[in-house]
Amino acid sequence: MDGVAFSSTVEDAARTVLTLVREHPGRVDGIKVSLLDEDFEVWLRRELPPGVRLYTGDDFNYPNLIRGDAEGYSDALLGIFAAIAPAAGTALRALDDGDLATYESVLAPTVPLSRHIFATPTYYYKTGIVFLSWLAGHQNHFTMVAGLQSARSPRHSATLLRLADAAGLLPDADLAAARARSFLSVSGVDQ
Repeated sequence: MDGVAFSSTVEDAARTVLTLVREHPGRVDGIKVSLLDEDFEVWLRRELPPGVRLYTGDDFNYPNLIRGDAEGYSDALLGIFAAIAPAAGTALRALDDGDLATYESVLAPTVPLSRHIFATPTYYYKTGIVFLSWLAGHQNHFTMVAGLQSARSPRHSATLLRLADAAGLLPDADLAAARARSFLSVSGVDQ
């Protein structure tokens, strides 16, 4: 594309963004990054001008990034929150109250689930979100546009079930078990 410059490294791109943000104070509420690199995100957050937020999209390291440190924190703009909303709500209330132990204990078991849902190819994370929504009773089917419910393997879905259970995200265990059994049976997986 004529007239468009591309950065060859993430560091160069970050410096370009920082320059733009610094040149337009008061016009930028924040920036969102999803680099899956906790140290780089913290560096970038510290380089932003006062009042400019960093919205994390890091679905692998969010507990530390949201909790932050003495120099700041990242605001959450996470895809995984669609799957872990009850846990996230409890954890964020605890964080607001200064109860770091509860914050950590509630969010810690959601991280393996998030890493599994967002595994490569990441584009198919939506399959995991919809599967969990169905297991939890929030919708009455596990059907997606263009048949994307089949984008992940039954083995992937079975692991997702175990991780969601370990994170306490299945409000009705009997319903989740019945739905998982029917899904796995239709998928040819022996119980």
